[in-house]
Parts: sequence; C-alpha cells; structure tokens
Amino acid sequence: MSADHVSPAARRLYGYAAGRHAFSTDEAVAALGPETDGALAELLAAHLLQRAAGTRDTWSAVEPRAAAARALAPLAVRMREAQEEMDRTRHRLEELVPAYESGAAQRAGEGSGGLELVTDLGAVRSIIEELAASCEEELLTSQPGGGRPVETLEDAIGRDEAMLARGVRIRTIYQHTARYDRPTAAYVERVTALGAQVRTLGDGLMRMLVFDGRTGLMAVRGADGAAQNGAALVVREPNVVDFMTAAFERSWLGAEPFPTTVGPDLARTISDGLRQTIVRMLAEGVEDKVIARRLGMSQRTCQRHISEIMRAVGAKSRFQAGWRAACARRTVEPSEPSEPQEPQELLELSERPEGAVEARAVRAPGGGGRGGRAGSA
Repeated sequence: MSADHVSPAARRLYGYAAGRHAFSTDEAVAALGPETDGALAELLAAHLLQRAAGTRDTWSAVEPRAAAARALAPLAVRMREAQEEMDRTRHRLEELVPAYESGAAQRAGEGSGGLELVTDLGAVRSIIEELAASCEEELLTSQPGGGRPVETLEDAIGRDEAMLARGVRIRTIYQHTARYDRPTAAYVERVTALGAQVRTLGDGLMRMLVFDGRTGLMAVRGADGAAQNGAALVVREPNVVDFMTAAFERSWLGAEPFPTTVGPDLARTISDGLRQTIVRMLAEGVEDKVIARRLGMSQRTCQRHISEIMRAVGAKSRFQAGWRAACARRTVEPSEPSEPQEPQELLELSERPEGAVEARAVRAPGGGGRGGRAGSA
C-alpha cells in the first residue's frame, strides 16, 4: 500500500474477502493468483483483514471505518500528547507577559515606547502571523525590490486568503519590475480574484506592513542603506503608524493597477517609465547599485539600461548621459516669438517596437523643417 492508495491487488483481495464470511489463504491464491500473498500482508497491515476466531489461516474482512479507527489510534495518542505539550509550553511562556508589559511601560516612560527592534527572522515571521490572524479591517503592504521570492509568496498565500475570506481588505504596492516575475504575477492573479487590490510604482517605496492602522512593521536598513535581512521595527506608536499609513496612501495614488498579463504596449510604457527614472537618478549622480536597488532590478540589468541611454545620447559618462537626456525632455521656449529664429534641435528618447532605444533630433517649438536622426542604439 502506498502512502495515498491501496494497491490494485489489495483491492481485489478485499473485494473477494468482503463477499465471504471467511476464506483461507489457499482459497484466495487459487481464485486471485500469486499476488495474493503480498496483498494479504498489505491488508493485514492496514487492519482491513482479521484472523477468524480459532483458526490459523482463515481470514475475514474488517469494515473500513473500524480499520481506520484502529490504524489511527496511535497517531491520535501522539497528537493528544503534542497538544498537551503545546499547552504547557504556551502557559510557561505566557507567565512572563506581565514582566514584558511592565518593561514596555517603562520604555514608554523613557521615550522609546511603541517601537520594538526585532532582529530574529523567525520572531519577525511569528509577529506577522499573529498580527495577520488578529487583523479585522485592512492590511497595507509596500514591497520594493521587484519580484517576490517564491518561498515568501508560498508563506503569504494561505495567510492572505484566510484574511480575505473573513472580509479583511488587502492593498499591496510592488515596483513595476514585479510585473515581469511569473510567481509574483500568479500570486497577484490569485489574491485579486478574491478581492485584494495590487498596484505598482517605479520608485520611492518603503518596505512596510500596516495592520488595521494600529500596528506596523518597517524594514531596518544598515549603514549602506540596504535592508537588513531578518530585522524589522515593530511600530505601535500611533503617530508613527499614521505617518506610515499616509506614506502608503501617497504612493497608492501614484501607483498603477497590476495587470495579470503584460502586452507589448504596456511593456513599452513601463520600460519607458523605468528609463526616465534612471535618467533622473543619473542626473542626480546616484550610483548604479543604488539605482538597481531602488528600482527592484539586478545591477546588471540596470547597467544595461544605462549603457543604452549613454549610446542613445552620445554621452561619455553616466552624469553626462543623465544631463543630456534630462535636457532632451525639456521644452525650449523661443526668447522672441515674433522674430525668426534658427532651428534648435533637442534629443528625444524613444523606444522602438523591438525594445531598442534611439535618440532623434527634433525641432524645438518655433523652428521649422523636419528633425534628423542623431543616432541610435
């Protein structure tokens, strides 16, 4: 017998046994063939056959529900013992709740109330599970960094489905790059079908969760600005939670709905938006690794975008590329509209259908004629 099914030979033997008050092994072998010995052992192990009283080689069938009760009895005992051990452990640890609450009140008096730094990943996950289980109205989540890890999505899906089933609203913001991640898109399709709302934004997200507008979790960053894995700041101070909620709402207003499928037109729109954000950061002198982290993409992908922008505008440095591309997006106003002026050319970034970036020279307002191409990549 496998873990999930009774073998075909055992099924045949059980059917044979159920139709008789009793049978011998020799009778079963003669009727069903040589596989009977193995099937007999399988049914005996599952408590589906029993030895007839006063015999050594005569058997009768056992009703399946009775067999299940007998087979599961040892497991039921172990489960009961495990539950008792869980209850004892919970009682032993909860005896310390008054001490913790007293310490929390003392910290509040010293000015650190409402903020708790948790550096153990297991403890952070336990806090999230507890808050999710008690959440009654709304969960706000902001998750920068592109696509979510598969194991994170697997942990979240059951929890989120349970909250949605009991009427909790869920709103989530990812970055645009998450749209291209298949596991993340599959997760979004599943939870939005149940009523969750998911949007994406290019930049400016803070990793956080807010439960019912009362408790928040915020990512903890190191000296290099990168998030510390496994660490979170648990926030219960009302003013700080209000600030987190307001920051989420501002991002939500500027975010776009997460589509479960990304067509060519939408892909070009998102790609152009990402490139313009890269241009802005280049002009500000932001480093490649910081740009990549803020946009939720790998540093290699980010550097590829930067190289394409540099070729398109004919720049020799990152800063020059950002400056030229930024200038190309400004409209040049003529100083004297009434007087003829020499045509001025601006660089305009555009994207070809196949995804390449090109720069075109276009006439500024007030100029005449058609623009010529400045170069493409």
